[in-house]
Amino acid sequence: MSSLELNAVRALTFDVFGTTVDWLSGVAAEARRLGAEAGVKADWERLAREWRELYMPSMDKVRRGELPWTNFDRLHRMSLDQVLRDVGAEEFDAGVRDELTRAWEKLPAWPDTVDGLTRLARRFTVSTLSNGNRSQQHALIRFSGLPFQRVLSAEDFGHYKPDPEVYLGAASALGLQPGEVMMVAAHKGDLRAAQAAGMRAAFVERPLEKGPGGGADRLPDPDSDVQATDFLDLAAQLSC
Repeated sequence: MSSLELNAVRALTFDVFGTTVDWLSGVAAEARRLGAEAGVKADWERLAREWRELYMPSMDKVRRGELPWTNFDRLHRMSLDQVLRDVGAEEFDAGVRDELTRAWEKLPAWPDTVDGLTRLARRFTVSTLSNGNRSQQHALIRFSGLPFQRVLSAEDFGHYKPDPEVYLGAASALGLQPGEVMMVAAHKGDLRAAQAAGMRAAFVERPLEKGPGGGADRLPDPDSDVQATDFLDLAAQLSC
């Protein structure tokens, strides 16, 4: 991206799950804790992975009108019963299942996240742009100490990423044109959808992320305006 184009960018919107925080280890750790308390044993990383894999099909039901607008927490709670059956952990009662759903509020940030966001915020407005609902994001920000200045959610727009309404709605909510906003994500599909809506794109590689299909998207990503190994590298490239 040319320096002229970079100078037009005024805000960065961040994918959260996988890009900013490590959902796999966080969900598995909370499931393991609850399992130990309840005397239930299972492959907790498998539970986290399979739970995450049901997330996209659940969102697609909303897109197709098979479900009315249903927020992120509720979609996860709806799919949890199936996952617990599949991993042999059905002994969890309803209260524990509700508590396990809140595991998505207790996810560790990647080691570079907080310092990287702090540096980026010196030059840009830094905001979430997540499919997570607002209450979930606020709880996660408190848990992991994430220095976001704004919180934007699919819930604000009644659509889930990668629907264009989310990206266009985010730019509007920030009082900016799409070309003045850069989407930051570890998932190339998210970035391509943001670009189709007129936003800039920064790919940040997260090798430990387990995206659709089970593996991480990896460098290079020549279609993005910026490619970075982590948030600190992104901050350096954006002169922060």
